[in-house]
Formats: sequence, C-alpha cells, structure tokens
Amino acid sequence: MSDLRKIIIDDREIEVEGAMTLIQACEVAGVEVPRFCYHERLSIAGNCRMCLVEVVGGPPKPAASCAMQVKDLRPGPEGQPPVVKTNSPMVKKAREGVMEFLLINHPLDCPICDQGGECDLQDQAMAYGVDFSRYREPKRASEDLDLGPLVETHMTRCISCTRCVRFTSEVAGIMQMGQTGRGEDAEITSYLGQTLNSNIQGNIIDLCPVGALVSKPYAFTARPWELTKTETIDVMDALGSNIRVDCKGREVMRILPRNHDGVNEEWISDKTRFVWDGLRRQRLDKPYIRENGKLRPATWGEALAKASDAIKGARKLAGLVGDLVPVEAAFALKQLVEGQGGQVECRTDKARLPIGNRSAYVGNVAIEDLDSAKNIVLIGTDPVVEAPVFNARMRRAWINGADVTVVGPKIDLTFEYTHVGTDRAALDVLNVPEDAIVIVGQGALREADGEAVLAAAMALSGRMLVLHTAAARVGAMDVGAVTEGGLEAAIEGADVVYNLGADEVEIAAGPFVIYQGSHGDRGAHRADVILPGAAYTEEQGLFVNTEGRPQLALRAGFAPGEAKENWAVLRALSGEIGAVLGYDSIAQLRKALVAEVQHLKKIDKVPENDWAPLAKAKLGKADFRTAVSDFYLSNPIARASEVMGTLSANAKARAASPLAAE
Repeated sequence: MSDLRKIIIDDREIEVEGAMTLIQACEVAGVEVPRFCYHERLSIAGNCRMCLVEVVGGPPKPAASCAMQVKDLRPGPEGQPPVVKTNSPMVKKAREGVMEFLLINHPLDCPICDQGGECDLQDQAMAYGVDFSRYREPKRASEDLDLGPLVETHMTRCISCTRCVRFTSEVAGIMQMGQTGRGEDAEITSYLGQTLNSNIQGNIIDLCPVGALVSKPYAFTARPWELTKTETIDVMDALGSNIRVDCKGREVMRILPRNHDGVNEEWISDKTRFVWDGLRRQRLDKPYIRENGKLRPATWGEALAKASDAIKGARKLAGLVGDLVPVEAAFALKQLVEGQGGQVECRTDKARLPIGNRSAYVGNVAIEDLDSAKNIVLIGTDPVVEAPVFNARMRRAWINGADVTVVGPKIDLTFEYTHVGTDRAALDVLNVPEDAIVIVGQGALREADGEAVLAAAMALSGRMLVLHTAAARVGAMDVGAVTEGGLEAAIEGADVVYNLGADEVEIAAGPFVIYQGSHGDRGAHRADVILPGAAYTEEQGLFVNTEGRPQLALRAGFAPGEAKENWAVLRALSGEIGAVLGYDSIAQLRKALVAEVQHLKKIDKVPENDWAPLAKAKLGKADFRTAVSDFYLSNPIARASEVMGTLSANAKARAASPLAAE
C-alpha cells in the first residue's frame, strides 16, 4: 500500500513515498544534493555530512538528508506540507564547513592522482567549498594497504566514507575490510592485512569518491579527457553486462560498468573490468597458411583461396561457433556452411540444449525476477565463477529472505544455502514451492543425460532460468546454428571444419581446419588456414544474454593489422566459393537476420517464451559438476591477459595454502 506524502523542496511541491529519504525526494524534484558516503545500492552510513539540508520548522541545525525519511517530517502549523531547503544560507555554510573539514588531511595529489578529472571531491570542492583553509597543522598520513593485484590504495587520500567496506560486506559478501581506531587514528583497513578474495572487488574503484582506491593495471596510463568512450556489451560471461570501453588511440585502456537495472545494475566482474590487456597480446593480425607442418604469413587472397578450395572439395563440412561470436557472424556462418551441404554447431561444450524450444534453452525468468524471489534452486552451477554479478543479485535476494537450495558440488556462494546432494538422485528428493526459480547451469547439461536433467528441472517448477557460460550461445541457438545429435554428429566424419572462434574444442587429427578468430589460442594452433577476425570491442554485433535479452555491442576501436570484422570475412569467403551471401553491409545482414528471427529486432527487451516442458526421461547416476574450472582463464582473451594469469595463479596458491590447526 503506497503512503504518498506532499513535501515542498526549494519552493517546488512534489508527492513522494513516505519511506523515501530526503536525498531521494530531492532527486525526484530534480534538485542536486552533494554526497560522498550515500550510494543508492548500499546501506545508509550517514557519516560524511555533505548532504545536509535545512528542514524548516525543525531543529535549528541542518539535517543529513540521506538518513531522514519524508514520513519523519512534521507538517506546518496549519497542516501545510513540510518544507525543505537545499540552498539556504544555513545549508551553504554547513556544506562549506564540512568540505573544509574533509580537506584538512587530504593531500594535494591532484596532478598525480588517477582520479583527477573524474573525482567527486574535486567537483564538490569547486561547487560547494571555499577557496581558503584555516588549518595550518601538518596533514595526517596513512600507510597504504595491499589489497591484491587489482586495487591500488593511497589511504592518505581516504575520507572514511566507508563505501568500500559496505560494498565488500553487503554486495560482494566478503568480510575482509572495515574501519579500526577512533578519531584521528580511525582508518579503513583490511583485517590482518588480507588481500581481497572476490570476483567483483574491482567495483570499489568506481565507488571510491576520492583517489584512495584506484585501478592498479590502469594506474598512470591515461587521463579521462584523453579517452574515447564507447557504450557496449560485455562477453566475458553470458550475463551481458552493460559496459563502457575507454580507448586511447586504438588501444583499450580500461573497461567500466554502465548502469542497467535489469541486467548488471552498476556492477561488473573483475574479468570484465581487467581483461583489456588481453586484447593487445597474442593477437592474430594477418592470415596464415600451414605448409610442411608450419604456419607462414599469407595474403588475404591466398588464405581465402586455400579455404575456398578446401570447402569446395569437402565431402562433409562442419562449422563450429565459438563462445564470443556475435549473432550476425553465427548467422553468416550457418548460411555459408549449410549452403555447401554442411552442418553447424554452437554447443561446443556438448551441453544438451534442446533445439527450437526456447523455454528449455533460455527459460522464462528475467534476471530482475530474482529481486522478488522467495525460493531459488541451483542445479549444477557455481554462479560465483560463472556469473559473479548474477551471484551478487542472488545474495541480495537471500538478504531479503529468499531460501536458496543447491543440487551439485558444495560451493562458496558468499551466502548460506541448503545443500540437498551432489548427484542426479537429489533431484528426486527435492521439494520445491510452485513459485521457486530453478536455475540450471551448463555443468548439469553436459553429460549424456543432460536433456533428462533439464526435463526434471522444468518439472520442479514453472519458473526456470538456464545460466549460460558463453555469451554467444543463446543468440546462436536462436538463429539455429545447431545440428541434431550435437557436436559429435556435426564433427563425425567431417573432412573440413570451419572453426569460428571455438577455442574450447579439441579437434582430432585428420580434418582440414579453417580457423577464424582474434587470438592465437588453441584453435589457431590446430588450424591449417587462419583468418584473423575482430574481438568484441572491434566490431558491431548483437549478443543475446542468458535471459534471452538481445543487446547491441558497438565498436570501440579497430582490429589490429589486417584483421577484419567476422561477418565481412565470411561474406568475402562466400564470394570466393561462388555462393555469395546476399548482403554487403552489416545493416543488410541484420535485416536478413531479423526477417528470420523476429525477436532480435527488439533490442534490450526480454521476449516472453511459451512454456513447453520437456518429456521426462531416465536420469543417469553421475554427480553434477560445474562448468567453469578457472574463472580467470575461461576464454582466449582472458588467457592472453597477464592480469588474469596473475589472478589465476594467486587463486591456485590460495586454494593450496595449508591452514594452521586451530
């Protein structure tokens, strides 16, 4: 039941929920209130005092607008709506005083601080501060913390807003940071000098309103005004997080999150944020041909001619769609290969996802439905490594009272859950409420009885979400890049394999392999012809995320050397074969694509899938396994990244370190 209250803010009367805080009411009224500690996705700390406002008729001192609710305000003497002022002389004096206090110990680091140019403290000191200080005492200094290889600390700059502490404990679910001491000795620290152990720890860099926490890999490399900013989509997992890619020249310098309430809110995983150095290393920037067992550089003409000869002479042609491929390229490959009588397959991890039944390979639940979930069942998945931001959303549901049940190996989910069992038999003893959300991981679907597991999951409840691990999978399933019988049926007996960025597949000796991709990874090592393609930041493309939402990734920079956009390579090859694909631009290709798959034109909308449960089948006896063994090295871009390599080694060392007996 809504409790609407009238309130007057700076002579503007508005009606808002009584439970809203004054700072939120000011936002509704379009009035800007400065803040350092307040953040809408974290609990209220009320300790920076920058958001002070005057409550007319209230106490004769300013009130913290982040910690006072609209319903706490008293009406006027004749029942008039309460009045709040954000620009009175009292408020102005209070803000100037707070800013003066904040700057007592803050160092004059701006010229060498990475936050310079996008610093809340700089901006608010200019807007609300004064141009002098009455303090002549020496500034306090603090020791810097070692939080690991991702977050660099300069704790002398810290203003104790506690955003990092609240984020790590509330959202990330780790209890390693806090504040110790009192008064001048108060400092934010990590307990016992621990480094942070979370897959979403990089978000504290964005949250820090000063330069106390900055990105270690990005440090001292660029200034914000030098960067070209492109809004695009992440492909490191299947969540489809909204990101901004910042480039200096043609090099990606950093990746930041964009807010999208329905997908990632404003968080991204550490792999998404720090994988950018992998876009520079081990890149394929020219075509190669294998001669006498060795790869040699070739021209595009030579490479396309060699590939086309192989395809034209093939008895059986197979096409594989990798995990990072945009929908347009998967669609073009399907048309090219099937036009030559071949078969295409995108389920390269052997996941038994049913063909044509969208409710079975996507589900019928949106990611934001987790917010109101009361019961969540996880089957054969570890969201902490498969989709860390998704896991943080689930943690919030748990904080709000949701019960979580896990079928599969015991995992550390950053919150408590009920573990039912590790094998298929546990599905039979599950007692699930009708409104429960069942989340099925790829690890549950890779064995021979994967489809039976999926049928059992669909029978548990009428609400299901398939948590994919590959960004390209749902889109490729939508365009029908699948073969009856899966990967084995597609590859068996093939004498030519067209491998479009599928680096997680071992192709046995025998077939002639044409590899098209961006990195010199496993796929390129097995190739007879290499056609260099663009990475996800270097071409426009559609990606459909794990809930079935089509999103548009935009190009942030250009591919290195002679590498070309993936769809364009396939279009050029089709001309060489003599079976020309009917489009000469990405717009024409997208038109052909949308004509076949209607819902792909509804960008950023989650289509409703008709619920079509699979027929129940006999389950096997095996234990469930999770799909991702190493979070940091799950794709060719991540494997090329030095930062990801360091993080992977640290995680292994942490897991192997002996614990002292208590």
